[in-house]
Amino acid sequence: MPGAPSGPSAERIFMILNAHQQSAALKGGIDLDLFTAIGEGATTVKALAVRCGAAERGIRILADYLTVLGLLTKTNGTYGLTPEAASFLDKRSPAFIGSAARFLASQETVQGFSDIAGAVRKGGTVIPEDGAISPENSVWVEFARGMAPMMMPAADAITEIAGAASGKKWKVLDVAAGHGIFGIRMAAKNPNAEIVALDWANVLEVGEENARRFGVAGRWSKLPGDALTVDYGRDYDLVLLTNFLHHFDQAGCETILRKARSALKPGGRTITLEFVPNDDRVSPPVPAMFSLTMLASTPAGDAYTFAELDRMFRNAGFTRSELHSPPGLPEQVIVSYTDAKTGL
Repeated sequence: MPGAPSGPSAERIFMILNAHQQSAALKGGIDLDLFTAIGEGATTVKALAVRCGAAERGIRILADYLTVLGLLTKTNGTYGLTPEAASFLDKRSPAFIGSAARFLASQETVQGFSDIAGAVRKGGTVIPEDGAISPENSVWVEFARGMAPMMMPAADAITEIAGAASGKKWKVLDVAAGHGIFGIRMAAKNPNAEIVALDWANVLEVGEENARRFGVAGRWSKLPGDALTVDYGRDYDLVLLTNFLHHFDQAGCETILRKARSALKPGGRTITLEFVPNDDRVSPPVPAMFSLTMLASTPAGDAYTFAELDRMFRNAGFTRSELHSPPGLPEQVIVSYTDAKTGL
């Protein structure tokens, strides 16, 4: 009633409890090519129903929902793309990242979130067989096929930080290469770089496809196996550890880092891409919230602060580490150095 004092509202709680509907609606729009269809000029319910092969009622409800989410506009019954949707969700855009939905919104990815209370009680994933880090898990094939476009800005940032444009003769090990984009972009920027991509054999098939697509297959080779146990080889100038360390506890991370250090030649560097929260662990939002993803999907993984990562690198024999924050990325880049004379 007018003049009555306002009290707490349950709306935020209601929206959070229903947040799964937002990712489902976005994935549905991507699966139907709705955003691309609107970009092409199919902007009415009738036209979209024909273009997407869907019922008019379904299109109207989904398009209205996506408008409420701020991904579409609606004026006099005509839909349009917001700048964000035009850049990232229209397949004709070079920045299209809609393929990431096949991994980020897949049943395999979200299943660990079905029982967060159970994961909290256990202190790790309730998914059988160690969740995402189980050997030769097929989810990583979906990751490799879906996530490459989303990782392109980070890959290009890493090539710049590494100084790939210098054209120095480099031997590069790409650990847990997945789609291979990090090593592939390094090879594309540096014509004298040779890449060795390490991952499960079924995942490396996707990376090999991408290496051919980007024209660097002649300088890109495969090393199939488990990153925790396989012999990395020797005399690398660079080791890339991108979106990998967060799957393990600190002891597991140090095992990987010792292997990386041993594989480097004197003066070699390891370049790591990670979600790095501040020391308070509640900021910035994306890195801070990523710890829950690891709780839900791995036995002991985490999002580590720079202080924790620096300590792990030092324990593994690296002399120092630098933190870089490329603009526009939710993740940060850590460059870790070995001694130029001894490699330690």
